[in-house]
Amino acid sequence: MPELPEVETIRQGLAPWVTGRRIASVEVRHPRAVRRHTAGGAHFADVLAGRTVLDVRRRGKYLWLPLDSGDAVVGHLGMSGQLLLQPADAPDETHLRVRFRFADDGPQLRFVDQRTFGGLAVSEGGAELPSEIAHIARDPMDPLFSDTAFVTSLRRRRTEVKRALLDQTLISGVGNIYADEALWRARLHGGRPTDALTRPAAERLLGHVRDVLGEAIRSGGTSFDALYVNVNGESGYFERSLNVYGREGEPCRRCGAPIRREPFMNRSSYSCPRCQPRPRGSLRG
Repeated sequence: MPELPEVETIRQGLAPWVTGRRIASVEVRHPRAVRRHTAGGAHFADVLAGRTVLDVRRRGKYLWLPLDSGDAVVGHLGMSGQLLLQPADAPDETHLRVRFRFADDGPQLRFVDQRTFGGLAVSEGGAELPSEIAHIARDPMDPLFSDTAFVTSLRRRRTEVKRALLDQTLISGVGNIYADEALWRARLHGGRPTDALTRPAAERLLGHVRDVLGEAIRSGGTSFDALYVNVNGESGYFERSLNVYGREGEPCRRCGAPIRREPFMNRSSYSCPRCQPRPRGSLRG
């Protein structure tokens, strides 16, 4: 599933191409793509026709396009969603779900989603911040993110540190891949209790989270298959820089111990058994 770096890469790619453009029409080709817009696909298309896109913004893994009406288009990519900029005469993609045509007859914005877990909706009055995503915390790349508040909240939690990093009400945009990478850099096992972290350790972990996300953004995100691409259909290449995620049995790049994989919330966690020892008394970690 795309995480913050992938969504930010898409935001950066979209912004210069859709900002200031007037939507001529919207074609909804699959109802599941707008299932979160409870008024239905026809209403979704009607309220967007004639509206001008003012910007492209992001909160965690969500994107939104503020409109001159005061409303916004909110989007989540799910597991396989893609927002592509395509010439008007380009052939339709196999899994094209929603098409935005613009008044200038320039490149179209297309929402393509093979598994249809992602979706778009109009948020009434949501131009500044859609109410549907207001509960999501700021991410560490946000200029208004408070390091002090995060560290304090993290240490007050009674949970495991990796679970806390995935809690979008505490810190947004960090998913399974980048949590594992940050924990490896911080030499912390994901099962470490948050209330046992010292303030310096929590601050150090946050610094590594921010570094990993920043490096991944500069690399265009992580692509394991063709389902994640940027707005031009290009893959990201941060996969080449991954130190633990997906490297079970391969040597740790710091100490040489074979990377381990452990079950975690119906997914997998990757860590170094030597650099990231399990906490005492932990069965899994």
